[in-house]
Amino acid sequence: MSATVTDQLPVLVIGAGPAGLAAAAHLVERDLEPLVLEAGPAAGAAVREWSHVRLFSTWGEVTDPAAEKLLAPTGWVKPDAKTYPTGGDWAEKYLQPLADVLGDKVRFGATVTGVSRAGRDRIVDADRESRPFVVHVAHADGREERLFARAVIDASGTWSTPSPASASGLPALGEKAAADRVTYRVPDLKDPADRARFTGKRTAVIGSGASAFTALASLADLAESEGGEGTKAVWILRRGISGSTFGGGTADQLPARGALGLAAKAAVDKGHADAVTGFRTEAIERDGEQLVPVAEDGRRLDPVDEVIVLTGFRPDLSFLDELRLNLDERLQAPVELAPLIDPNQHSCGTVYPHGVKELSHPEKDVYLVGMKSYGRAPTFLALTGYEQVRSVVAAIAGDHESAERVELVLPETGVCGGAGLFDQPDNDAQPDNDAQPDGGGCCAPAPALIQLGTAGHAPSCG
Repeated sequence: MSATVTDQLPVLVIGAGPAGLAAAAHLVERDLEPLVLEAGPAAGAAVREWSHVRLFSTWGEVTDPAAEKLLAPTGWVKPDAKTYPTGGDWAEKYLQPLADVLGDKVRFGATVTGVSRAGRDRIVDADRESRPFVVHVAHADGREERLFARAVIDASGTWSTPSPASASGLPALGEKAAADRVTYRVPDLKDPADRARFTGKRTAVIGSGASAFTALASLADLAESEGGEGTKAVWILRRGISGSTFGGGTADQLPARGALGLAAKAAVDKGHADAVTGFRTEAIERDGEQLVPVAEDGRRLDPVDEVIVLTGFRPDLSFLDELRLNLDERLQAPVELAPLIDPNQHSCGTVYPHGVKELSHPEKDVYLVGMKSYGRAPTFLALTGYEQVRSVVAAIAGDHESAERVELVLPETGVCGGAGLFDQPDNDAQPDNDAQPDGGGCCAPAPALIQLGTAGHAPSCG
């Protein structure tokens, strides 16, 4: 297949979530043909799995400018920019309408199982860059298909691959066998099935981030509700409790996040949760109908009925194995991006906007964007993802000046990824006033601190 023919092929986008659909909108804006493949049955399939979650971010921070332009002729009206959407709001009021506008450019029930160069495995150098990408797809109805693309943008995220309970990064002994009692999501305690599962039960919560805060606060609310007597949480932390364990509290520049940390602290202070520190889970053993968490040092906790593992996410790189990717050995993020997002050094408020320079690989024209690009780092911003796809699409279109330009300036606020449990603002007209969050989703700083445009060209390294 000649280079001329290759240029006429679509740009394949993996995932119809926020970053993937934004990438498609930017491709359309530049008269390039996108083809979006989504494994789920609808736009934002992963987001819908935490539809009860209310984001830290406002509507003003979770929509992409190119997507808004594409939606405008349909009569779409952007929700109040100052209000906070739930995951369900985000999917139904923005992602699904955007997918509808893109029409047959988005295919659902299509799982990408492999990506390579046509006729060239990862070993072969000869004529490699002139070859199109070949993509293998498994459809929900059992069909298999082979597609060709001029470039690949992987925006499949990390939601489908949560990290296990063990501090080693491997599943704890017995973790898989106890799958019926272990969940990797913060439950929606407004759902009757989830509520019944945890009411009156003793639940271990493993993790120390926003998701764990949410689980603790939610279980405490359940314990205080009518019929919730006997509900108890055991909070398992790999480290000790310090002054920063619960976040910034009332001093947090993002009030919703601060309120979440305070709610988790209240759960402990009121006795609804017992904190166990320095506990690195090695095994989850059966004790009749209950489970016993066991630490590396041999400590055994009293039996629990359920376990909620909230230790982060990791990227699925299996279907990219035939591509030449240059990934950081620790974070599994692009090597040029990894130093900017290292959670040992940065919160997402101190991660500078970046683009094609940091996202490029030895394999030309393949990019990991959105949450997928951050590998195992947890500090992702929605607006950062939109800037990524703007830059990447510009590069694919040959507009290198635009691709290398940073068009988003973020404040150094330490705002981190996740969603928050907080009282709905009085001016928030969203219907789900009682949505309980989990740790998915994105966040962004307060709108007054965001500058969009090209007034200043900050270097991509910050």
